[in-house]
Amino acid sequence: MAKSSTFTLTLVLASLAALAPFAIDTYLPAFPSLELALLATPVELQQSLTFYLLPYALMTLWHGAISDAIGRLTTIKWGLGVFVLASIGCAFASNVETLWFFRILQGLSGGAGNVVARAMVRDLFAGPQAQRVMASVQMLFGIAPAVAPIIGGFLLGIHWQAIFIFLALYAALSLWAAMRYLPETMPKAKRLPLSAKQVLSDYRIVFSDREFNLVVLASAANFAGFFIYVLASPVFLLKHLGLSDQQFGYMFIPTVCGMVLGSYLAKRAAGVYTQQHVVKVAYAWMAVMALANLQVCFMLPATPLYNILPIALFNVGMALAMPILSLAALDRHARIRGTAASGQAFIQMLLSAISAAIIVPWLWFSPMGLAMAMAAYLIFSYLILKRSVLWLKN
Repeated sequence: MAKSSTFTLTLVLASLAALAPFAIDTYLPAFPSLELALLATPVELQQSLTFYLLPYALMTLWHGAISDAIGRLTTIKWGLGVFVLASIGCAFASNVETLWFFRILQGLSGGAGNVVARAMVRDLFAGPQAQRVMASVQMLFGIAPAVAPIIGGFLLGIHWQAIFIFLALYAALSLWAAMRYLPETMPKAKRLPLSAKQVLSDYRIVFSDREFNLVVLASAANFAGFFIYVLASPVFLLKHLGLSDQQFGYMFIPTVCGMVLGSYLAKRAAGVYTQQHVVKVAYAWMAVMALANLQVCFMLPATPLYNILPIALFNVGMALAMPILSLAALDRHARIRGTAASGQAFIQMLLSAISAAIIVPWLWFSPMGLAMAMAAYLIFSYLILKRSVLWLKN
């Protein structure tokens, strides 16, 4: 495959994967405006994240299986098409209940691009090249959380509705690019029948695989350790750190820079160092940063520099390990890779939904509460992964 072709494929796949963080992060600066416009409480607005994340997690169980049955591109077409309509519905919501309804539709459809993009990386590439491409997709994907709230803050100057119109336009453009540049990697000869019985049978195979579960849970917990700060950002940034709704970039730019740096290091390490060595270095780094985060919260006053820097540095290790963990999971089930990608995304988003609904509202009372949650997620991830074949290999 030509170098320019690989770059184009990577860019389009990354744009599909980035739809999820755009749908989450772009409207965060608008929470105070939405509270006034929709006569909603902060907790009701926080639950609009849950109403996106939970359906997203549940539907990811089907996106991969659907793509294995009807093709990758057709799945993208239907998923992003519904997302466009749902985003327009959010833009014209007149109360918080209507916003919840269309956020549910966004969640049900928005995961199609992310799940299919993961599967297509493994369809198109193999070996160290697959790890490099996955790292590149992740690196470009990681830019979205930094750019999204900045765009949201800018669009908020027009009107909060402009944020959801932007999401509709972004999804439409990504859909066009997918139809224009991506090949169909699931030809008719390889497609599997779609039925509830078949899907349940495939998921029994996937989720009865101990190694798959260990690797996926570990990766999801690492991501959740950072993602709690995204979910809590309206409170963490505006109330604890005293920033304005135009200054969300103060957190998202450095944290995503950390993610991009980790992805770059993962790309450079592919084929040079063993996967086990890279993963263990990543976990050691994350442990140091999680401890530093706790110490900062305990000893120093809450300021953007002190409280954001450890999160950004934690992301270096998280992004360094993520491509290896993702590919290790997908390689377990090559025949039903779409279903495996769905299972992987489901676990990640389920933990995110639990964080949004329960953990974040419980612990956002102070920066220390969030730092404790990050450390707890990392400890859980390590205890899970150290039992895996990936960790124990020499």
